[in-house]
Amino acid sequence: MFEVLSRKLTAVFDRLGNKGRLTESDVDEALREVRMALLEADVNFRVARDLVGAIRKRALGEDVLKSLSPGQQVVKITNEELTSVLGKGNTALQPGPRPPSSILVIGLNGSGKTTTSAKLASYLKQAGQKPVLIAADLVRPAAVDQLQTLGGQIDVAVYEAGTSIHPVKVVEGGLKRASELDAAWAIVDTAGRSQIDDNLMRELEEVKAACSPSETLLVVDAMTGQDAVQAAQEFHSRIGLSGLVLTKLDGDARGGAALSITAVTGVPVKFIGTGERLDALEPFHPDRLASRVLGMGDMLTLIEKASTSIDQEKASELERKMRQSTFDLDDFLGQLQQLKSMGPISQLLEMVPGMSKLRGQLSTDELDEGHLAKIEAVIRSMTPQERQRPEMIGGSRRKRISRGSGTTPQDVNQLLNQFRQAQKMMRQMATGKGPGGRKGGAGGVFGL
Repeated sequence: MFEVLSRKLTAVFDRLGNKGRLTESDVDEALREVRMALLEADVNFRVARDLVGAIRKRALGEDVLKSLSPGQQVVKITNEELTSVLGKGNTALQPGPRPPSSILVIGLNGSGKTTTSAKLASYLKQAGQKPVLIAADLVRPAAVDQLQTLGGQIDVAVYEAGTSIHPVKVVEGGLKRASELDAAWAIVDTAGRSQIDDNLMRELEEVKAACSPSETLLVVDAMTGQDAVQAAQEFHSRIGLSGLVLTKLDGDARGGAALSITAVTGVPVKFIGTGERLDALEPFHPDRLASRVLGMGDMLTLIEKASTSIDQEKASELERKMRQSTFDLDDFLGQLQQLKSMGPISQLLEMVPGMSKLRGQLSTDELDEGHLAKIEAVIRSMTPQERQRPEMIGGSRRKRISRGSGTTPQDVNQLLNQFRQAQKMMRQMATGKGPGGRKGGAGGVFGL
């Protein structure tokens, strides 16, 4: 979402970094471009003005202008000020005095409330805290069925009582059921509207009184721009919010509303949705998002994703195969699947420092999930013997594999070349002859 903004800011700071010394006019010129980039990205104009003013005040300090690396100092200041705008540290969910603690999930239609409710349940379950979902959206057709389907996918109990009773009764019954199941959390999915109205607000006030939630989370669509900020302000003034969940941060909108929503509303962002999968929900870390926006990467999140996606037993087995030079296409396929489980390639690249500068040089095909699917199809069209001994694949076998995978012989050739390069890299890592002479481990074919 922040690709265009990140590219513009990186270009500005690169020019500053090329100057040996900075003058006040250098800083002012750069910050004018920064302010314009923020406004074009749909950042609230007051937030953009205050952010640039804070950066300018610190950047014109004598210790910055006379430092050995003034350009880097300005980037550091910008990172700190942007982090401050985004919020103060990550804000964890706060449980109530006794279980089950309830989370009231509210928002407008289309923001992703029901899916977010299921994602929250998945997140809490993975953290070892038993959740129960309560289907209290009795307005949107099929909302109850959708929540039941999502709950079944993550093996989380869903309480529903049909659509003919008042939502307050559903919530009361759901809390009772959550208590019987010894659940730590009860997540209440509520009804939304296409726009804010008195009926919606009155209903939410009644539901909130019935469940006394320890968390009231507003789900907002980051792609709706400043409308998301306005909706958050109205919900907060009427209902009272403890946090926000920003969805569709994997979209291609300008994203400025996501950068300014906390500064405008005073409500912290607690989670961000980064995809459609039920595990695509991340705790919000202002410092990490600021680093991504400035093209500095986010290695902590990347490491966390890798640690949860990589099977340690498989990694040990892969390391053994590397040492014995028996790494084959089945292993290559396994590494590919582990990479896919970490999320879209484009998102992973955002987390690697410096990759924002290189993304424009990569073809769209290389960033497309379909590219990985094509590789997987080619490998699955091979016989077990061909996967173990790819050197036996000649012209006739290439044609058969390409027909079976719906690709071309050139695609098969490309994969085999990539595999040979991966094999070479694996041998170097196993013998300690990799880049820099460091001995490598089984971190993955793609270096993650």
